[in-house]
Amino acid sequence: MHVEEIKKGIKDSWAVGIGLIPLGLAFGLLMVQTGFAWWWTPIFSIVVYAGSMEFLAIPMVLNNTSVAASIITGFMVNFRHMFYGLTFPRHRINSGPGKVYSTYALTDESYAIVSAMPRDLQLTGPRILSIQILCQLAWVGGGIIGALAGQIIPPNLEGLEFALVALFVVLMMDSFKNNQDYSLPLTAGLFGIIAAVIFPNQILMVALTAYLAVLLLRFYSPQIDEKMEWRRGAKDA
Repeated sequence: MHVEEIKKGIKDSWAVGIGLIPLGLAFGLLMVQTGFAWWWTPIFSIVVYAGSMEFLAIPMVLNNTSVAASIITGFMVNFRHMFYGLTFPRHRINSGPGKVYSTYALTDESYAIVSAMPRDLQLTGPRILSIQILCQLAWVGGGIIGALAGQIIPPNLEGLEFALVALFVVLMMDSFKNNQDYSLPLTAGLFGIIAAVIFPNQILMVALTAYLAVLLLRFYSPQIDEKMEWRRGAKDA
């Protein structure tokens, strides 16, 4: 049974895993081109394992940033993971070590894969862990390849970073297919625009906090949720 669930987890995440490889390549290239030995790349990706924070950690290490500043920066950048943990089905993992690893390996990609699945699907622990393990292997593996190839790839190569944007666009589309409520992406987009105008240095944290507040309001008030819900053709029916 576990083998079948692991296969399902691999099937769920292989496309996203492929999308993570060019991001890992870009990170590995950046590590080598900024003066780190290639073997620092897997160390960063295992100890830190937070894509955007790993990129930020490079100049922080090179500039001898203080421990306090590093902690505050890491908290601000990964603040969104507190919201992820509220709905990620970690309780379906039975083993203690599995739950610890799942907490450590909770990333944007693994959360997006799981949240995009049908709501009535009963996910198992092996399937969830398989998704997270494959995502990390793709990221770490891509980073190692990029670091090893960093000696021959031109340092001014551009465009790899766009893979992250494309990846999240695809994940968003898959998630929307399972819950085609137009008010959700519109609300998220509106909060993103407002946060960008009023709080340009804290866009993600402010937008996520405001969006979470709206979701909680809709959850505890079915009347408000019904009024805000917008599905194509539903209002006309």
